[in-house]
Amino acid sequence: MTTNNWAVFEKAEPDFAAAVRARFAQFPHHVLATLRKDGSPRATGLNVEIRGGELWLGMMPGSMKGKDLRRDPRFALHTNPGADEAMPDGDVRIAGRAVEIVEQPELHRYAEEAEENDTPHPFDLFRAELTEVVHVGVEGDDLVVRSWTPEHGLRTLRRGNDDEPAREEPAAGEEPAAG
Repeated sequence: MTTNNWAVFEKAEPDFAAAVRARFAQFPHHVLATLRKDGSPRATGLNVEIRGGELWLGMMPGSMKGKDLRRDPRFALHTNPGADEAMPDGDVRIAGRAVEIVEQPELHRYAEEAEENDTPHPFDLFRAELTEVVHVGVEGDDLVVRSWTPEHGLRTLRRGNDDEPAREEPAAGEEPAAG
């Protein structure tokens, strides 16, 4: 089984992963989107942790978001945008599949490591298998969208304030497209 956890992402794209981690670290509370039983979206607040090579989603036991993830593990996670619209470090979204941690030794280890963060007991815990990581920011006059997937690696699109289509930057080690 292939694992696409935080450690895999970080090894593949260390600079991009560092920027994403820093953006999540700016605020403790973020927004998790899950799928309800009827298939409609549910958006809820969530604290996340990135440690030990994993992106962790922790929540109160019996929460609706936990029930949603057990039924359908697909999720989207969005960084807290902050107090105003400035967002100098951009905007980050992560999509993936949540894997529930039910083994008591693993839950106990997580709680011990998180003691300084006052992890409430009991709690439900999921680790994230990443399917996409996206960072959107502004550089000069360009909107810059960087996205990473396990299948395609890191891609960068730039779009100006005009009607021109977005321009894809070549990946590291690739030659620019002939134009």
